[in-house]
Amino acid sequence: MISSNDFRNGVTILLDNNLWTVIEFLHVKPGKGSAFVRTRLKNVRTGATVERTFRAGEKVERATLDNRTMQMLYNDDEGFHFMDQESFENVTIQRDLIGGPADFLKDGMSVDVQFHDGTAIGVELPPHVELRIVETDPGFKGDTATNTTKPAKLETGATVQVPLFIEPDTVIRIDTRDRRYIGRVN
Repeated sequence: MISSNDFRNGVTILLDNNLWTVIEFLHVKPGKGSAFVRTRLKNVRTGATVERTFRAGEKVERATLDNRTMQMLYNDDEGFHFMDQESFENVTIQRDLIGGPADFLKDGMSVDVQFHDGTAIGVELPPHVELRIVETDPGFKGDTATNTTKPAKLETGATVQVPLFIEPDTVIRIDTRDRRYIGRVN
C-alpha cells in the first residue's frame, strides 16, 4: 500500500482493477477543510488519462513492477521486439503501450522493460540518448547568435528542434523526457 502523500510522477498504482501511472500530482491544503491530492492518472493498458482527487493520507495499492534490462532488436507492424540479455527470451510490445518514447528507440539499444504479473506493460528509456541527424536544413556561418531552432529528422524517424548551426550527419544528445536538444556528441 502507498499513501496519497507519497505520490510522485511515474508511480504505478492499482485502482479499480486497472494499472494507473501518476503523470501529475499536486498537494492542496485549503485554508478551510482537510488537505487533498489532485492527480492526473494514465491507464497503462489503454493510454486514457483521468483526473482524480484523493484525500491526504488515503491508502491505495501500489503495483509491483519488475524491471528487466532488455535489448531492442527491431520494430515492425506487430510492434517493438525486445530480447532479455540473460535468458534470451523475446517480448513484443505494441507502439501505443510505449507511447512517445518509442520515437527514440534504436536497434541494439538497451532499455528497461517493465513487467506486471509477467506481462510487458512499458519501456523506460535512459534520460538521454544519442542519435544521428539524417535530414535538416543546412547551417550557415554565424547562425549561433540567436536562440532560434529548426526541425531535424533523426535516424529513428523522430523529429526534434535543434539550433540553426546543426548540420546533417551530426550525432546529437536528446533528453527523452521532453524531446529537448542537449548538445552535440564528439
